[in-house]
Amino acid sequence: MKAGIVGLPNVGKSTLFNCLSNAKVQSANFPFCTIEPNLGTVNVPDKRLETLAKIVSPENTIPATVEIVDIAGLVKGASKGEGLGNQFLANIRECNAIIHVIRCFDDNNIIHVDGAINPLNDKEVIDTELQLKDLDFVEKRFEKVWRTAKSGDKSAQQELDILTKIRQHLDSGNSVRTMFGNVDEKTIGLINTFHLLTAKPVIYLCNVDEASISRGNSYVDLVKKEVEKENAQLLVLSAAVESEISELESSEEQLLFLSDLGIEEPGVARLIRATYKALDLQTYFTAGKKEVRAWTIPVGSYAPKAASVIHTDFEKGFIRAEVIGYQDYLHFKSEAKVKQAGKMRIEGKDYIIKDGDIVHFRFNV
Repeated sequence: MKAGIVGLPNVGKSTLFNCLSNAKVQSANFPFCTIEPNLGTVNVPDKRLETLAKIVSPENTIPATVEIVDIAGLVKGASKGEGLGNQFLANIRECNAIIHVIRCFDDNNIIHVDGAINPLNDKEVIDTELQLKDLDFVEKRFEKVWRTAKSGDKSAQQELDILTKIRQHLDSGNSVRTMFGNVDEKTIGLINTFHLLTAKPVIYLCNVDEASISRGNSYVDLVKKEVEKENAQLLVLSAAVESEISELESSEEQLLFLSDLGIEEPGVARLIRATYKALDLQTYFTAGKKEVRAWTIPVGSYAPKAASVIHTDFEKGFIRAEVIGYQDYLHFKSEAKVKQAGKMRIEGKDYIIKDGDIVHFRFNV
């Protein structure tokens, strides 16, 4: 599961990627500085993991991770191959969520690809190109399914009906994800099999100057109003400031710098958690003297499937899950005391792992 950072050229995507991943890819003041996509594995900030580590004092503490991809900038006409269009769109298709960076600051020293700062226009360029690419796919799919539907195939007729609705929605200048509030789960499931670009969950990230981090600005206000109708998250941060924070060597220096800015934590920490949410992921923990570890699973995972992220044998030979709620572990301070209090639960194959569960799997292969 990975999220792709997208946007027009020169809006701060690579700077942001460097802050997230410490990969130090090239970022420069000219369009298409990034050509090949850069992939980084990013730790997910989680105070619960830190707290468990303090209680258990393990040899190792391992956080959950999420993959972030820095994708080349898109320009108008990308759906027809302009700029790095075809490559760009193929890279987005491989991602499960989109972090859409929008420039919301003035700086005459940083080139804007269109020569003027207009965040709504920037957003529209990206949205339109993704919608056009989806429309092209839907048209081709429609022609193929139509032939089968003519023969009386009911599943093809059902798909044709959904494709018709998607086409109408895209023709009206709307992204497919904005349909999801008006259709049932089965329809959403079918739509997701098409892997449409505009069906992917999106985080709009307003890249601002230092003065606008906490209070925003008129550009941010415009974007907020525009995305109200969408099923999307919106975050405000300054890629330039985040870059400064990431260069500080000690956590004490970072805390002092954040205090001067009037914020509690780096913006990238909020972004990573938002990405985790957009990807519909959650965390469970294993806790022992060797290691305390956070494991990443999709929301709604059954115990055997959650066990498989540790090792596939755990799923094959699954017997049971011994589960402790995070708050219970916090209260009793050890697995032994949790057991004595009768707070450890024995769960079977039909148990859905909850976010924050501390789990020990029993298996036999």
